[in-house]
Amino acid sequence: MNEVSRKCVGIIFGGQSNEHAISIESARSIFAALNSEINNKKFSTKVFYINKKGKWFDSRKSLAILKNSINCLDFDENSPFENIKILDEIDCNDIDIWFPILHGSNGEDGSIQGLLKLTQKPFVGSGVLGSALGMDKIAMKLIFSHLKIPQVNFFIIKEKNFDDLIVICDQIVKKLNFPLFIKPANSGSSIGISKVMNQSDILEALQKAWSIDHRIIVEEGLEVRELEVGIVGKRNLIASEVGEVNYTSDWYDYDSKYKTNNKITIPANISTQLKEMIQKLSIKSCKALDIKIFARVDFFLEKGTNNIYLNEINTIPGFTSNSMFPLLWKSSGLEIDELVAKIVEYSL
Repeated sequence: MNEVSRKCVGIIFGGQSNEHAISIESARSIFAALNSEINNKKFSTKVFYINKKGKWFDSRKSLAILKNSINCLDFDENSPFENIKILDEIDCNDIDIWFPILHGSNGEDGSIQGLLKLTQKPFVGSGVLGSALGMDKIAMKLIFSHLKIPQVNFFIIKEKNFDDLIVICDQIVKKLNFPLFIKPANSGSSIGISKVMNQSDILEALQKAWSIDHRIIVEEGLEVRELEVGIVGKRNLIASEVGEVNYTSDWYDYDSKYKTNNKITIPANISTQLKEMIQKLSIKSCKALDIKIFARVDFFLEKGTNNIYLNEINTIPGFTSNSMFPLLWKSSGLEIDELVAKIVEYSL
């Protein structure tokens, strides 16, 4: 395949969210996959780094960051943003398709998708609507409730003054049983989430979530197993094997996800009936939110009852060495090089 027929993939990584470092690691994996021996015949790559202040860098400096030859902290993050002309700076004329691997806010919430749509070039992943609905836990849960997709009991806090949160503590206790999980409506990688065992700790947990998002979701905690499934496809979605994460911490928090060696079991030790139910619910939930190309759907399996509850959908799941999404597809017969090529080709 000659140079002209290769598709140039523009990988965008970093970003302003609290998942900045995870994005860099995910981008390294995707960059390596697209530049593998087999994919190098089909794709070329350009990379674009966004620092924590929102400044975009050209492909030369971005590649140096990706290859770890320079530290992203060496860049002046206090550079004045008002002088930046984003699309001029990133030299996108030869890009055939974008691959945003920005986790969290501005990456998974429809923001970058809206910008890339204006370039009139395709991009990998869900569109503006699917991304926004997948990121916002309140909107997602309300839609799933309407469709009778099983979820744990929850309580919604929207656009309140902080003084109101003290009053809300009593309302939470009346509706939900302990333990509680208090979460920002828009965040990822368990950042800003607290597990609460008694009423006296609710206010502090609300403050923590409030610092990230003024829209908060409170969920009733159960004794559960954590199950996850990968989704790929455009019109016809396909579900991977179901995997299970066993963690040694009290719950599946940020450190558990990225700083410890959890035991991952793929396929999960569950019945065929449960596996098929989870796969069907995964596809149904993604279609309900217009989520496509790739995603990871997370479930709770309640111990004792074997009841299934949908937890959340991640529209740009991690691609790090510890990330469940590529591991699920590896167990389903797709190595990461094939997986990345497939989701790019779905998007072209």
